[in-house]
Amino acid sequence: MRLIIISMLFVAIFSANSFAADKVLDIKEITTNKGIKIWYVEDKSLPIISMSFGFKGAGSVNESADKQGLVQLLSNTMDEGAGKYDSQEFQKILADKSISLYFSSNRDDFTGNLKTLSKYRDKAFELLKLAINEPRFDEEPVSRMKQANIARIKSSLSDPEWIAARILNDVAYKGHSYAQNSGGTVRTIENIKIDELKKYAKTYFGKNNLMIAVTGDIGEDELKTRIDDIFGNLNNVEIPKKEKISIKSSGKIISYEMDIGQSVVRIYQNGIDRNHPDYQAAKVMNHILGGGGFGSRLTEEVREKRGLTYGIYSRFISMDYADLFKISTSTKNESVNEAIAIIKNEINKISENGVSQKELDDARNYLLGSLPLSLSSTDRISNLMLNLQLSGRTADYLDIRKKEIENLKIEDIKRVASGILDSNLMNIVIVGKADESINIDQKIKNIPNAE
Repeated sequence: MRLIIISMLFVAIFSANSFAADKVLDIKEITTNKGIKIWYVEDKSLPIISMSFGFKGAGSVNESADKQGLVQLLSNTMDEGAGKYDSQEFQKILADKSISLYFSSNRDDFTGNLKTLSKYRDKAFELLKLAINEPRFDEEPVSRMKQANIARIKSSLSDPEWIAARILNDVAYKGHSYAQNSGGTVRTIENIKIDELKKYAKTYFGKNNLMIAVTGDIGEDELKTRIDDIFGNLNNVEIPKKEKISIKSSGKIISYEMDIGQSVVRIYQNGIDRNHPDYQAAKVMNHILGGGGFGSRLTEEVREKRGLTYGIYSRFISMDYADLFKISTSTKNESVNEAIAIIKNEINKISENGVSQKELDDARNYLLGSLPLSLSSTDRISNLMLNLQLSGRTADYLDIRKKEIENLKIEDIKRVASGILDSNLMNIVIVGKADESINIDQKIKNIPNAE
């Protein structure tokens, strides 16, 4: 019965209009009268509209060292009052109408999401237009969000996972603004001025770096009109470009000592560009190595066979100016050395021997089969479409990805693994109190870009 209900919900969410028989996702590219491009999937099966939008290149990569966290604070405050509505009125309307509107940022981009019932579309689009064009940045909500961020940072100073991320970013991206703390430091957050928030929005939010994805119960003609009304008065902006960097991989072990029972371990090296011809092969290889959770080699060897950790995971991180491969885990202090040795051994095995046909088939089936099931709501679809745009993909990318994964051979996986992974060059960050037998190359005394 449960399976039947889930199946019925899946059918209800995705009407025939959402997916074409020969496509993973039937994305329509449309352009408004003011030249704004939209990726669009119409779906009238439910009375819901979801919009995801982003300003390419408007992320924290543009922050100076003394303004770390500015973009984070901007994302916190753009929905805290706009136009004639102060923060309390703005948030009350959102709550009363069950409208979801929020903004977020990462190192590369600044994004926003709107989800509304169709019957409240007028008010939802009005609030979004005001937030984009007339954000208030009143003293009270800005001060409140500053204090919330400062409290978050101070709380994180005792979190070994957060500390490990800070150290990894500082070392891996040294000399680049990626090394900075996109969440801000106590000092820099305190010093951000309201005028600086306003200036940043005007400088980096433009019609020419805007990307939009919309799914749901709205027709094409109405959508074009609405988008022009919301975003059409934005100016074009100039986004500065930075040099792409290569992660410095030298096999160093870096530690930060904390008196805790389990040490956090991060192992990393240079990754692969998302536009590289072998990108899909690398993603499949990673799924087999450690990206697939239970069933992956690292989980099997480190957790299941030896019980050294509750979880271990590997992933590729591809950004505009750097690419990283990272393995994350934690283990008892006395087993750090053993866990690292097993991880390196698994890296060497997949580099030297590749994978079996069954491993490739299982990974392929999972990666291709799980995608449609993950698109279980309109907002997930719009988010996916936006992320594809921000990554420089074409609207047919999911179909291209499918074919590339289907055509992979075990020889491709071995070639990519041997070409990318090198256990001798991987840097290791340890936060905790690891076994004294480990030869530490660098001891960190102060957490970088924190206080």
